[in-house]
Amino acid sequence: MKRNFVRQLAVDCRGLTLLAFLATIGTLVLGCAKSPKEIRLIGATMGTQYAITVADSNNGVTKAELRGDIEAMLEKINRLMSTYDSASEISVINRQRSTNWLAISDELLVVLSAAKAVHQISNGAFDVTVAPLVDLWGFGATKEKGFVPDPNAVRDARRSVGSGRFELRGSPPGLKKMDRDVAFDLSGIAKGYAVDEIAETLKTRGLTNFLVNIGGEMRASGTNNSGKAWRIGIETPTVGERGIAQTIALRDTGLASSGNYRNNFVVDGVQYGHTIDPTTGQPTQHLLLAASVIHPSTMIADAWATALMSMGPDAALEVSTNVGVAAMLLRKNAASWQIITTAPFDEAVKQR
Repeated sequence: MKRNFVRQLAVDCRGLTLLAFLATIGTLVLGCAKSPKEIRLIGATMGTQYAITVADSNNGVTKAELRGDIEAMLEKINRLMSTYDSASEISVINRQRSTNWLAISDELLVVLSAAKAVHQISNGAFDVTVAPLVDLWGFGATKEKGFVPDPNAVRDARRSVGSGRFELRGSPPGLKKMDRDVAFDLSGIAKGYAVDEIAETLKTRGLTNFLVNIGGEMRASGTNNSGKAWRIGIETPTVGERGIAQTIALRDTGLASSGNYRNNFVVDGVQYGHTIDPTTGQPTQHLLLAASVIHPSTMIADAWATALMSMGPDAALEVSTNVGVAAMLLRKNAASWQIITTAPFDEAVKQR
């Protein structure tokens, strides 16, 4: 489960203003002070904040119209995919104990189909059926975190976890649980999906130059107001500090990040992060502090960032290299941390 917040920080940077939308999973937006031609929108959604910058000018669309479009889209996605809304489509499905086919929305079919695909390619590292474990460890909507669950409870919860325990059909859109206790947590993919949907909404308004940010999951289109690629800072994975580990440029692509260095708790000197390994039922315990992924689809980038975090640094590097994932890994070492990137990530950044 990713919980994020947004803060603005202004500092001198060679005469420029640094505007940083800081998320707990580590991305910052860098740029000059607001231009009168830009439209900027900030609001709350999905337990975090959204920040949208539109650099197009003179196309006739108003700020109020854009906010209406965006708020309507986000409200719709929350009604479909939020486990914090007991009346949402996914919450209703989670309460269903039937193993018959259940009708689902087209939107949910898209997200679950993508989740199944990443699950298979990542050898099970990404799994949206991890909800019982997320709740058990206190990172979901039903329990306060800070308590280590009984091992027997973890063992029992694991019995209903696994993306092979549900099937999908396309026409009509449907879902079938193979195990009546299967429940879904879409926090590792839904924000990325929402970013992509907002981007498409902006395009229907004739906009081509914009940056969409929901809690650090981003989609860049075109250029900023200076005619250059959007500059993004990957946050340092250091508790209690705010800094930039790496600055990259994005144009016509998505970026998502995941990390354990903010959303966690400590019991008896052991730190438990919010990323749950679906194969063990335990919060991950390894040296990978954060992972960022570039992909044309922010939804896919979101899922892969979560998958890599559940693997650990060595497996994450091996899998992302073999599969061709454009990934940047922040690995803990004796001194502090180090940056490791895959060739596709280096190529993606170089081309901007």
